Amino acid sequence: MDTIPISLPVPNLIDVQGALRSATAGRHRAIEALLDFDTLADRARYARILQGFERFLAAWEPAVAAALPPSWRPWVAARSRHAMLLADLHALDVPVYGAGDLDVLQGVALRSVAAALGSLYVIEGSALGGQVIAKLLREKLAIVPEEGGAYFHGFGERTGAMWREFRERLQQGAGTTLAQAQEASLCAAQTFDALTVVFRATLHEPRPA
Repeated sequence: MDTIPISLPVPNLIDVQGALRSATAGRHRAIEALLDFDTLADRARYARILQGFERFLAAWEPAVAAALPPSWRPWVAARSRHAMLLADLHALDVPVYGAGDLDVLQGVALRSVAAALGSLYVIEGSALGGQVIAKLLREKLAIVPEEGGAYFHGFGERTGAMWREFRERLQQGAGTTLAQAQEASLCAAQTFDALTVVFRATLHEPRPA
């Protein structure tokens, strides 16, 4: 007698990207207003923004890598734009700030894979937005990727495919349970808050010598 295969129901995956978008929408708008690229007309202010990103990513990248499984670390390292930031600062003859007395990761709880992916969502999303910013930099300040605009240009035409790849990894690591989605959303919100603190400080501190 032939065995009739049994079809087991597949658990519904959580829409973790939707949860992240909803949890961080207000913070996303607030940091966009703080940086205000639409009215950017000053290379000095642009340099300050780059310094803010650098002082955050210098601490954030190793912390995120440490929260991920070892087998995932080459994947996240290949997405890093920190070296591009350093190249931009060098091209613009602007010093690296360093964290100084500011704990740039204060309040960012990278305690799990889901949390790390929620935090990554913020930076990966900024890579998408960077494509628009790169165009603004060219039009407003005549800054091109080879001369101070590498960070926002990022991976150029590959950015869309890399975002889709990230979304798959996000769903895999944070979208199977409600608790994971909540943890990812919390850490994404914490990451926006930490970035806001860094930019408020960096945009108003005296210039480093």
